[in-house]
Amino acid sequence: MSRTQLLDDAAATIDDGRFQALLARRVACRTESDRPDADPAQLAAYLQHELMPGLQAMGFSGRLIDNPSGQGGPMLIARREEDPALPTVLSYGHGDVVSGQDARWGAGRSPWQLSCEGPRWYGRGTADNKGQHTISLLALAAALAARGGRLGYNVTLLIETGEEAGSPGLRALCERERDGLLRADLLIACDGPRVQAERPTLFLGSRGAVNLRLRASRRGQAYHSGNWGGVLANPAQRLAAALATLVDAHGRIQVPGLRPPAPSAQIRAALAEVPVGGDPDDPTLDADWGEPGLSPAERLYAWNTLEVLALGAGQPQRPVNAIPADAVAQLQLRFVVGTDWLHAEAHVRTHLLQAGFDDITVERGMSCAATRLDLGHAWVRWAAGSIQASCGQPPVLLPNLAGSLPNDLFADVLGLPTLWVPHSYPACAQHAPDEHLLLPIAREGLRIMAGLWWDLGEPDAPWPAPLLP
Repeated sequence: MSRTQLLDDAAATIDDGRFQALLARRVACRTESDRPDADPAQLAAYLQHELMPGLQAMGFSGRLIDNPSGQGGPMLIARREEDPALPTVLSYGHGDVVSGQDARWGAGRSPWQLSCEGPRWYGRGTADNKGQHTISLLALAAALAARGGRLGYNVTLLIETGEEAGSPGLRALCERERDGLLRADLLIACDGPRVQAERPTLFLGSRGAVNLRLRASRRGQAYHSGNWGGVLANPAQRLAAALATLVDAHGRIQVPGLRPPAPSAQIRAALAEVPVGGDPDDPTLDADWGEPGLSPAERLYAWNTLEVLALGAGQPQRPVNAIPADAVAQLQLRFVVGTDWLHAEAHVRTHLLQAGFDDITVERGMSCAATRLDLGHAWVRWAAGSIQASCGQPPVLLPNLAGSLPNDLFADVLGLPTLWVPHSYPACAQHAPDEHLLLPIAREGLRIMAGLWWDLGEPDAPWPAPLLP
């Protein structure tokens, strides 16, 4: 079979109903992991009953692995080995989703029922990540059939069920199995959005993230604002003033230790033609927000942001005439490679002390590192060429995703070149009500992934020389 026929066959899984049937079953699995009452049994069932049969039909052998952290759901490692001497590609996905938010979906939709409305297919997980790993696995099955049952390389698949809860246990698993079950030569995975719906995208890493909780507390209870206003410090006002020293009124980070190095000429050149926004459902960009002197793409993909995610004091829904006892803010630093992120908490604490805010405490929460494969890497050139051959246009090449993924575990712990091919788009309502997959992107994604799986078995794939058959 030719490569062209393979691409047509992969896309035909939409026309013959196979893709829809698979996705409908998978959406119906309530695999919420970000709820306190998340059910590990349901997470395990998705791996065992929804994924394993299809993988076994392709010649994979695998098993569920208990979460090394003792928290959250299990993980699946499945391997298809043609020859131990052949190179191995690792692919990743996650079977868990965020909470359904059932009552907030529009037009009578349910997050647990696939609703196909023209080009938009609604359901929790359609974009993140069930739809994406379904595209990848259907394309792999098509490539395997086109190659007559032999790919010319080995494939290992890692599917976790806790990504939406911070991937508990994933680091421990990667560290434990880096020379064992997860030993590989390359990562190709599907997650995140394209830059725009009509632009195929290849990204090479992700921004990192550090969550910080700031709290101002002066006393154990609230006091009447009339009887005590003017002689008792207000924690909410203290916290608001402290926040204003961290980020100015235009969103520019004021803490030197949280700022990244300037984007290199290579990064700026790569981002010069990258669009930001512009799709019908995208928000309008604020021209006066963010680091001056940078383009919107550079601010999003090559710079850091410090965002206030939540801010609270008193009772906003029913204010009372009282000076609140305390105030709290949840902040998140999104950062690129080169940032001193391991000391983010210390940088903020030192800055606040120097500004006179010795009453503000700083507590570090979830964090993950930033990653970025070199733009000149041989695998980058190869993947970009494969995608262009499959869809007729070059992909938008991003040094890193603006969001965060556990890519540091694959790049740093496992030591792999990392290629990410997303099959969603920015306005997909990921994590929100009415999450959806765009059918044209799914169709093109099936062609792109089938082409990549095919091209990995071609002589010009840049596998490490000692591993070539």
